[in-house]
Amino acid sequence: MEQQLLIYNTLSRQKELFRPLTEGRVGMYVCGPTVYGDGHLGHARPAITFDVVFRYLQHLGYKVRYVRNITDVGHLEHDADEGEDKIAKKARLEQLEPMEVAQYYTNRYHAAMERLNVLPPSIEPHASGHIMEQIALVQQLLDKGYAYESNGSVYFDVRKYQEDTHKYGQLSGRVIDEMLATTRELDGQDEKRFSGDFALWKKASPEHIMRWPSPWSDGFPGWHAECTAMGSKYLGSPFDIHGGGMDLVFPHHESEIAQCQASTGHAPCRYWMHNNMITINGQKMGKSLGNFITLDEFFTGKHELLAQAYSPMTIRFFILQAHYRSTVDFSNEALQAAEKGFSKLMEAYKALNRIAGNPGTTEASGISDLRQKCYDAMNDDFATPTVISHLFEATKIINSAADGKLKLSQADIDELKFVFDTFLFGILGMRDEAGGSNTALLDGLMQVILDIRATAKANKDWTTSDRIRDSLTALGITVKDGKDGATWQL
Repeated sequence: MEQQLLIYNTLSRQKELFRPLTEGRVGMYVCGPTVYGDGHLGHARPAITFDVVFRYLQHLGYKVRYVRNITDVGHLEHDADEGEDKIAKKARLEQLEPMEVAQYYTNRYHAAMERLNVLPPSIEPHASGHIMEQIALVQQLLDKGYAYESNGSVYFDVRKYQEDTHKYGQLSGRVIDEMLATTRELDGQDEKRFSGDFALWKKASPEHIMRWPSPWSDGFPGWHAECTAMGSKYLGSPFDIHGGGMDLVFPHHESEIAQCQASTGHAPCRYWMHNNMITINGQKMGKSLGNFITLDEFFTGKHELLAQAYSPMTIRFFILQAHYRSTVDFSNEALQAAEKGFSKLMEAYKALNRIAGNPGTTEASGISDLRQKCYDAMNDDFATPTVISHLFEATKIINSAADGKLKLSQADIDELKFVFDTFLFGILGMRDEAGGSNTALLDGLMQVILDIRATAKANKDWTTSDRIRDSLTALGITVKDGKDGATWQL
């Protein structure tokens, strides 16, 4: 059955039927990290959100080119083109080469993404590797009259763009015309003609380490120019989906639209997707606010706000339990609930693999439409919480069968396995963490132990049977006796 996918487009502020520009192919660009520190929960959310989008589009049969960049130059401390380059500042403080800092944190970001089971993108361009493309974009904007040079720096002329197109502010909903009407030019006090103009190229100060030659000065590209140049290079212009965190809507993505519209006459993409924030005590979690918890701290539990360590799959499940467009507030209680919820799903899946089908049994109610219900949820703007709720419906059926209260046909079992394999593991990207790489070994050892206990019970050797059960309980392993034999869980 062909699936009709709806995507919420930030630009139109409504769900739209997804139709790729080229049949069977999808181009998707997502803004990646600025690599000057360890990744935190706020970085995990867009990575996991668009990993699920990537997985689902591939599942639907699309050939997807997924581009997620690394910002390793040009992202200043303040969005108003002020302050130091974030990576250069870190390099200065630690007495390292800027690219040494960028490489170190890129490696650590990749390691964290692998633990979260986030698939690598098709292409991962670095801003510093595409300076020539950015210079070409700046020159194109100068030639078209939408940029101006000032003291060796080049700025985008928001006033002229707005006069010609009336489109600056369309993504964020900001009323730029009011700003223009109430802002007078600062005669000689600033390089910019208008405070809202943004840098396309910045002249490097004498102490600035990261610099490249350009027709205007030795300097570095503006943050917004990087994504426009790299997106069009690898996906063409326009492409299908541009994604990122909601905090990037303004000024970053708004400026990307302006650059592309001014240089090419059209918008950079068809659909804009934005995930919402991770908050902590109601405030956005981020490096700039100093209220973040790194992913490594979550994995080890080494942070004063953490009651325990949380596994990568607990983090992933915690994020997917909320719709990507809603905020998620960090709390130990919410993470512990996610841990228990995921554990229930995994135990149900293991139980499903132990249940033998009854050949004469008709299909159990509620199973036949589970698959389509999960597809319907994914097609409704990637509603992962609804998919998870359907997986819990499946879990109730499996647990009833495992307890002998319900009989399943082989067709039932096959359908339930399809739902779990396709949606929990394939699309939501969850994986079994119990036992790590030794999961199969642990399963095998436990089966040997349970077989020995079953023999003891058959021989009415209750002392040995109880001793095995009690010893396993002391190790944190629960043994449950059922009609079809004993089962175990951590």
